[in-house]
Amino acid sequence: MSYTAPIKDMLFVMKELANLEQIATLPGFEDANLDTAQAVLEESAKLCGEVLAPLNVEGDRNPSSWKDGVVTATPGFREAFRQFAEGGWQGVQHPVDYDGQGLPKLIATPCVEMLNASNLSFALCPLLTDSAIEALLTAGSDAQKQTYVPKLISGEWTGTMNLTEPQAGSDLALVRTRAEPQGDGSFRIFGTKIFITWGEHDMAKNIAHLVLARTPNAPEGVKGISLFIVPKFLVNEDGSLGERNDVHCVSIEHKLGIKASPTAVLQFGDHGGAIGHLIGEENRGLEYMFIMMNAARFAVGMQGVGVSERAYQKAAAYAKERVQSRPVDGSRNSLSRSSSIPTCAACSRPCARSPMWRPRTATSRIAIRTKRSAPSIRRSTNSSCRS
Repeated sequence: MSYTAPIKDMLFVMKELANLEQIATLPGFEDANLDTAQAVLEESAKLCGEVLAPLNVEGDRNPSSWKDGVVTATPGFREAFRQFAEGGWQGVQHPVDYDGQGLPKLIATPCVEMLNASNLSFALCPLLTDSAIEALLTAGSDAQKQTYVPKLISGEWTGTMNLTEPQAGSDLALVRTRAEPQGDGSFRIFGTKIFITWGEHDMAKNIAHLVLARTPNAPEGVKGISLFIVPKFLVNEDGSLGERNDVHCVSIEHKLGIKASPTAVLQFGDHGGAIGHLIGEENRGLEYMFIMMNAARFAVGMQGVGVSERAYQKAAAYAKERVQSRPVDGSRNSLSRSSSIPTCAACSRPCARSPMWRPRTATSRIAIRTKRSAPSIRRSTNSSCRS
């Protein structure tokens, strides 16, 4: 089914309720007027409606697949992600200093809604990348920002969130992944992370994993958790990609829905330790991760809005196409069987209560006989007939 973004409704909310004109008076947002917003939304609607929405069904029919540690995305997803990245859609709300577009989140948010409405499985990848960018901009060092943020915004690399472990779901105090310091300021990461959305794929050249782990002698509980950035491929000093890091996808989940989004089990350190670097200060990892988590929570809220809009459009289209009842002029519906079915004297409608009506199939005849033999409820003669 096609998807048409409700641009008119979005612009109304932005102008009349969120007061976009006032936001455009803030420093750095001078160009964020209604004309700019309309232009951005119209282009986003084209990408989502013409490129991503048609891939939604394909994602269910041909999910992401895993073989020998390599995850291959649904056919068409890789090309669609290239169009998404080259169009600058990952950087709509992010700073110009890191090659983003620097627009207010108010303009970026309808684009996120369109993304989720058109193809939820696809949208989960940019969602986690956005969240990783937010965490790095807030807690990362200058070197980390310069190394990772422009690549994430450009879509050359993507980001993930690594919290959950087999024994540590919502209780992160049980996290066991460990980070051993090295002499050069790096750490070697050892452990297993599960339920990692887009934790492995072939749509981008590199993946930046943000990982919760414990350093030696860290306090017990959540106060001893630190945050590390662990790339799939190591990054050289000049920004080029080096050798493969010691982080591997050992499987992906087989799910009821959003099948095109690979939910990975990642193993860190099976061959000497995955090299990572500390983000911010030791033992403040959960604090930094909440920056990422809150950005993801906002995006998940927009998933609800987007999926609701898509469901409404589908329901409305079905209601318009479904043939039911009689034409408004009172004539018989030529597409129905009413012309050959006797009507009930009580309601003048084709009705199973009519003694002259006989179902055409054996199954339906049995159903009617069973219904007639069941105890009846006494009704007033003025009550409407119910078949």
